[in-house]
Amino acid sequence: MSTLRRLPHVWQRLDVTLRDLPLALLILTASLIPDLHNHGTQLGGVPDRPMDSLGLLAAALQCLPLAGRRRWPALSLALVAVGFSLDQLNGYHLYAGTAMPIALMSAGAHLGRYRRTAMAAASVAYVALALALSRLGSGESLPEWVMYYAALALAWGIGAWLRSFRAAEAERRRLVAEATRTAERTRIARELHDVVTHHVTAMVVQAEAARYLTAAPDRLDQTLTSVTDTGRQAITDLRRLLDVLNPDHDRDPSSDEGLASVVERTRRSGQPVAFSEEGEPSASPGSAGLVAHRVVQEALTNALKHAHGRPTSVRVHHRPEEITVTVSTDRSGPTDRSGPPDGAVPGGGRGLAGLRERVEVLGGDFSARPEEGGRFTVRARIPAHAPAGTRP
Repeated sequence: MSTLRRLPHVWQRLDVTLRDLPLALLILTASLIPDLHNHGTQLGGVPDRPMDSLGLLAAALQCLPLAGRRRWPALSLALVAVGFSLDQLNGYHLYAGTAMPIALMSAGAHLGRYRRTAMAAASVAYVALALALSRLGSGESLPEWVMYYAALALAWGIGAWLRSFRAAEAERRRLVAEATRTAERTRIARELHDVVTHHVTAMVVQAEAARYLTAAPDRLDQTLTSVTDTGRQAITDLRRLLDVLNPDHDRDPSSDEGLASVVERTRRSGQPVAFSEEGEPSASPGSAGLVAHRVVQEALTNALKHAHGRPTSVRVHHRPEEITVTVSTDRSGPTDRSGPPDGAVPGGGRGLAGLRERVEVLGGDFSARPEEGGRFTVRARIPAHAPAGTRP
């Protein structure tokens, strides 16, 4: 069975000429069967002639070039046309005449250059053959000549349609592949932003705060230790992210770190954070759990950037049908003056937009806006039924 399953793959790896050769040999074999002599295409009323060496040449010229109908479509059509002319002018009327529409269809489908020239040359050759046959045989009426020309033109047209269809399909696949690459680049950029920005922002804030702690060795040592720990965590998360981007890897990048760890790391950076988590997280949170993780992470990163030292609250509520996240920062409250001034860490502006996109992909709601009392609040409602295979 394994050998039979491999046959299609082996066949596809063969050269296209070898794959087209069986059709040519099949038509040639049929043309050599005595009972099929003088039962092929008949034009012009030329009297039947028994098979001889010239007839064998005509059959070979019509059939064997079909092996190159896709690789050399113009040459294949020219040779088949010569063989077809010998066949009809000498009255063999071989079964090999069926090769003519096949060659025309293949030329219409595979001829890339000089298509109009080939069509014009084929039309002129047909008119010349019709005139020659009219002199040698009983002749055909004009409608009959036009009808057969239309049949040959239809074969070319079918080939041309196949060519345009393949071109349209190739363009569609190219656009799909380009859109897929763009989406994947966006996803990678978003993951890098989420992972790197959070840790690097914390490190910058802690390093800036260290400048104000030179007179307090204990606090300075604690801050520098926190910088080191945050850097190590950043390296760990980057390695995990690179693993996730590996096609053979299927782990969730947030599976090894809970929300409490994110909150605690933010606290060590000098941000007072009140954290509450209600309900039981799902054993397999999938995309919803990852997005909730990213919402908390990005909201706390923005709090560190734009409101360092001001009170921040994080509330996460797990329900069977959804996860709700609310992160609120009091931007009008007292500030920890040992930290850097507001705006010390510039923002790229893509974090909240990326979060909105993540949440809406899963059918949830997202908002991030200032409220009365000087608070800035990020809210997200994330449906928990999103499949784990969804890439937010």
